[in-house]
Amino acid sequence: MSLDVTQILLNAQSADGSVRKHAEESLKQFQEQNLPGFLLSLSSELANNEKPEESRRLAGLILKNALDAKEQHRKSELFQRWLALDAGVKAQIKSMLLQTLSSPVASARSTSSQVIAKIAGIEIPQKLWPELIASLLSNIHQVQPNVKQATLETLGYLCEEVSPEAVDQDQVNKILTAVVQGMNASEGNSEVRLAATRALYNALGFAQVNFSNDMERDYIMRVVCEATQSPEVKIRQAAFECLVAISSTYYDKLATYMQDIFNITAKAVRGDEESVALQAIEFWSSICDEEIDILDEYSSEFTADSDVPCYYFIKQALPALVPMLLETLLKQEDDQDLDEGAWNLAMAGGTCLGLVARTVGDDIVPLVMPFVEENITKPEWRHREAATYAFGSILEGPSADKLTPLVNVALNFMLSALVKDPNNHVKDTTAWTLGRIFEFLHGSALETAPVITAENCQQILTVLLQSMKDVPNVAEKACGALYFLAQGYVDAGSASPLSPFFQDIVQALLVTSHREDAGESRLRTAAYETLNEVVRCSTEETAPIVMQLVPVIMMELHQTLEAGKLSTDEREKRSDLQGLLCGCLQVIIQKLGGMESTKFSFLQYADQMMDLFLRVFACRNATVHEEAMLAIGALAYAAGSNFAKYMAQFYQYLEMGLQNFEEYQVCAITVGVVGDLCRALEDKILPYCDGIMTQLLKDLSSNQLHRSVKPPIFSCFGDIALAIGENFEKYLIYAMPMLQSAADLSAHTTAADDEMLDYTNQLRNGILEAYSGILQGFKSSPKTQLVMPYAPHILQFLDALHNGKDMDDSVMKTAIGVLGDLADTLGVHAGPLINQSTSSKQFLDECLSSDDPLVKESADWARIAISRAVSG
Repeated sequence: MSLDVTQILLNAQSADGSVRKHAEESLKQFQEQNLPGFLLSLSSELANNEKPEESRRLAGLILKNALDAKEQHRKSELFQRWLALDAGVKAQIKSMLLQTLSSPVASARSTSSQVIAKIAGIEIPQKLWPELIASLLSNIHQVQPNVKQATLETLGYLCEEVSPEAVDQDQVNKILTAVVQGMNASEGNSEVRLAATRALYNALGFAQVNFSNDMERDYIMRVVCEATQSPEVKIRQAAFECLVAISSTYYDKLATYMQDIFNITAKAVRGDEESVALQAIEFWSSICDEEIDILDEYSSEFTADSDVPCYYFIKQALPALVPMLLETLLKQEDDQDLDEGAWNLAMAGGTCLGLVARTVGDDIVPLVMPFVEENITKPEWRHREAATYAFGSILEGPSADKLTPLVNVALNFMLSALVKDPNNHVKDTTAWTLGRIFEFLHGSALETAPVITAENCQQILTVLLQSMKDVPNVAEKACGALYFLAQGYVDAGSASPLSPFFQDIVQALLVTSHREDAGESRLRTAAYETLNEVVRCSTEETAPIVMQLVPVIMMELHQTLEAGKLSTDEREKRSDLQGLLCGCLQVIIQKLGGMESTKFSFLQYADQMMDLFLRVFACRNATVHEEAMLAIGALAYAAGSNFAKYMAQFYQYLEMGLQNFEEYQVCAITVGVVGDLCRALEDKILPYCDGIMTQLLKDLSSNQLHRSVKPPIFSCFGDIALAIGENFEKYLIYAMPMLQSAADLSAHTTAADDEMLDYTNQLRNGILEAYSGILQGFKSSPKTQLVMPYAPHILQFLDALHNGKDMDDSVMKTAIGVLGDLADTLGVHAGPLINQSTSSKQFLDECLSSDDPLVKESADWARIAISRAVSG
């Protein structure tokens, strides 16, 4: 196929749409008809210094995308496709890529670095391309700085793509030596030094052995600290980024360097460019994160051999660290409240101060309060805002005993400032601080005297409702404060102090949501989120007002569905509004449908509501579908078996949700709604079960569906079996083998990290909930014996979980429940099997003596069922 690849690549970047489209189609056709030739042409284009920079850059980008993808299943396909290519073709491509590292054109070198690393990510774990690292390291001794720079960049990307286990220690040592030498102050070329510093950032995960060796660690730390003093701002920033990464990866190795690091971070925060100063503050935030995690572990299950001891770096640095952070609070930008993505020195300093407060608790208060008192009344707005921000930042961490007296003094001042301060920044931060006071120092769980009393509640509400009429960013924070104020009364029983003002609050929030400028600063979203919380935390006394809200919100949803032709932007705004309205209806349904006094009169709206939700599904928008699905789940729960009349119309949308692999959150929520329907309809769901089960089984078999949806699908099997009882018989031969293979896999997974362990436990929980539902569904049925063949496997699974010792409490509770269900359903037939089980007795004893009351309760029930089965 004779193609002018250069021209096609240039045309693919043309401003003319039709030229661009034609070029893209030619490239796609070339790739489909002759993949090896296509990849070779691209490599050749990238390697050819005679070709235009634009065509070379795009050739490299297409090459990179031919090797990697975000979605896991697509990534695996591309890996396999590369490995299947002819060895000679792969060798030619790799040779051209390595050659490109010495190109005089920077963009070609950089693109080639990325492609080499992608190939390394596929080949090195397979023990292929063993000569790559040696060949890169030989480049480091080249005289030309551009070759050196490109090689260091490649090594950096390689460390990002390849896991440390795939590279032997000897090569790791050589990579680190090359990188650290490139960072040295003696390296004359700043581009080389920058590439080396960025490469070290990616290589830190490989340096476990080197950081355990004092001499090597000292050398690396010295070079990194020296690089923070480079005359080049980009090198200084990259060096601080390395320090941040070191602080989380090698926290336990930092003690001897902390004094020096404090000095260089303080110098950067006080005098360097903002991009560098931000990273210097990030170092301390990262240390806080580490110490908060360690101290959390201490308090939950402190054992003498806790993985990492806490060195209390923050506590030791407090007297110097806090004044440094307080200084940054005065460096606000004039328009930072209006830009949602704003991040500057003052915001980073305040965030770090908040983390310090969570790390050291009460000790921070005396260090911050003098600053607050000194600045809170100054004429310059920056001082008042900084003082308010400092106070708001330390409200989480210190004890209520320490903070309550201060808050009692500050509250009136803050309420007055929220209305009277002439500056919007100050009002914005004041409303945020009030929200923090209500979040952390208000609610039934606190044992100190309440900050909010019958005397000041009305004044607080008057100020917040008035502030909702302020500029959007202040009004949004006032909504947030009201949200936490309402949340604190969730357990107030029938006597919520908000009840007398409920009508005014609801009215004010509705008015706020309709403001012309409600699209700014997330104000409309905040108004609805607060309305939802106010409704959720309301009492029976105010139920009639919530009832009056139903037709109002339904009318608003109806109006969004009547809108004519809309621009893309208007359509997006309409979808956002529909999502908010469906979310609001969901909360109202749960509230009114959950109270006997209102349930009957509320359900008169069910037909109209369902009609609106079905119309919402006709609008193609994933977020709205999620919210409508959740609302329908709530309605089904409230309506119970009466929901059956909507199933014929609703079923097609339920099926669509279960098939939605791309927007997997919609799929996950739909699976949850199937559970709600099972509980509401019980055996009336039977006519729809074939379709639902077929789709769920397809979902489980798919490698395209996000893994997080799989645990709830297993759980859903249990819901269906509970609802339809022995009618689940025809699904056993499909569901049980799937459960068994997933159970085997999850019982023997050694989780590489906390995230994987969490997922494994979710999966186990889903599987156990399925077993539990199936066992209970067949209880007292003439067909109970159909479950009998699966009992040994279920017991093996429970044994394996018990022996694995990495169950969390929720899995433990479900697992002991399944043991009880097995005994309860199979009765005397289960007795011998349970007696043969290697760990049932031990597992039961452990659960009976658990500290978790839910585990204990489940175990008490299981013990009775087991003793009946065994003695039967």
